[in-house]
Amino acid sequence: MSDVIAATGAVPAERPRLRSSAGRRIVAATVLGSAVVSFDATVVNIAAPHIGSDLGADMVDLQWVVSGYTLALASLILVGGALGDRFGRRAVFIWGSVGFALASAWCGAASDVAMLVTARVVQGVAGALITPGSLALISASIDPRDQGAAIGMWSGLGGVAGAIGPIAGGWLVELAGWRSVFLINVPLAVAVAVISVRCVPESRDPHAPPRPDVLGTAAIVTGLGMLTYGLIAARVWMELVGVALLAVFVLVQIRSRHPLVPPALFGSRVFTTVNLVTFPVYAALGCVLFLLLLQLQVVAGYSPLAAGAATMPITAIMLVSSTWVGQWAQRHGARVPMTIGLLLAAAGSVLLAQIGTHASYSTAVLPGVVLFGAGMAVFVAPLTESVFAAVPTEEAGIASGVNNAVARIAQLLAIAAIPSLVGISRAPLTDAIAFGAGYRAAMWICIGMFAAGAVLAAVLMPRPRNIGGQNIMAAIARRATR
Repeated sequence: MSDVIAATGAVPAERPRLRSSAGRRIVAATVLGSAVVSFDATVVNIAAPHIGSDLGADMVDLQWVVSGYTLALASLILVGGALGDRFGRRAVFIWGSVGFALASAWCGAASDVAMLVTARVVQGVAGALITPGSLALISASIDPRDQGAAIGMWSGLGGVAGAIGPIAGGWLVELAGWRSVFLINVPLAVAVAVISVRCVPESRDPHAPPRPDVLGTAAIVTGLGMLTYGLIAARVWMELVGVALLAVFVLVQIRSRHPLVPPALFGSRVFTTVNLVTFPVYAALGCVLFLLLLQLQVVAGYSPLAAGAATMPITAIMLVSSTWVGQWAQRHGARVPMTIGLLLAAAGSVLLAQIGTHASYSTAVLPGVVLFGAGMAVFVAPLTESVFAAVPTEEAGIASGVNNAVARIAQLLAIAAIPSLVGISRAPLTDAIAFGAGYRAAMWICIGMFAAGAVLAAVLMPRPRNIGGQNIMAAIARRATR
């Protein structure tokens, strides 16, 4: 996967500058494509109670509505990047956009839960073709002098899309029903495809493997599928089969000539530590956001719009503070901010666990949301810096892709496992007492995972030293790989 590496191959001799009309269109297509995929994941959590009421779905069904999408996206995102490198990043990006539009229309027309879950899986497959290509196309198509600014614009505008996602989703659900949160994707995804056809140049990696890692792909897709199904349905034998298949995936990667996940990446202590921290933290993050939006609607009685607006401070704080936190971590190291950030997120989760019936936003919700958002803001930027500093520049794309996949897999498994573990998978969404009790138990599990991530960061991340003006994070990475 090459989402942040310099493009090679079929690239025009002179790439457009960012301020040119061609440059702006390229950024517009990539930002919109990435935003559509992220927006869809956010708004479905808000629409979940209405989906359940309209289609007669229980909590297990809603877990599959969320997990079907994440399963396909998480298991195929590295494959999507490899296909773009091999067959053309623009082509794969366009295929994904068209597929996403068709799958979104299918979701909006679903007449029962089974149809909706199937359409969501197809959506996830399409999202796996879009996501790795969005940033790769910027690196491949924009003049190198402007790539830093273009990537910053991509990140910033993507963050804005994430910030407005919850409130826009809530507004859509109240205005036009839950189907509208899927149907709104159709014109947006079509616009991405049209702009890409007209304005985005094609690029490939001439050194891409001659054939995809078919065995590795089959092992991770079936392994994650079996494990997810086993966790949701509480079938131990399926869980064991899923774990065994994931072990097969690891063995295949070790022996393959062209692995999806190069084992050499984990020769870096920093990279290994970052991914060890990522797994419990993003498992907790995904579960907190999923259950919080349900708790606000099912137990606290918030409308979809109010529930979506309630979580906006999390993204707003991250947008405002991530840049300077990242700069601080680049100078002083990631160990301290990662540890402190996770402890703040755990403390915020303790407050969020207390949300109950008719909870006041200003006293029962906002303090926890602000503390949680501050914790994630202090944690995320240093984590990202560490991923890129841990490997050589030419491997930054695959390193970012692996960490992205680890985060999505963690969220997938947490949403599959924790509701069943705390006893709310079979409870009807109309039973506020049962859901509230399960929510509190689930939040304490998430608090434990944030604390575990803080311990891992504090113990395993190297202690940085000031090395004569060098990039400290890069120096840590060089020492860690010796």
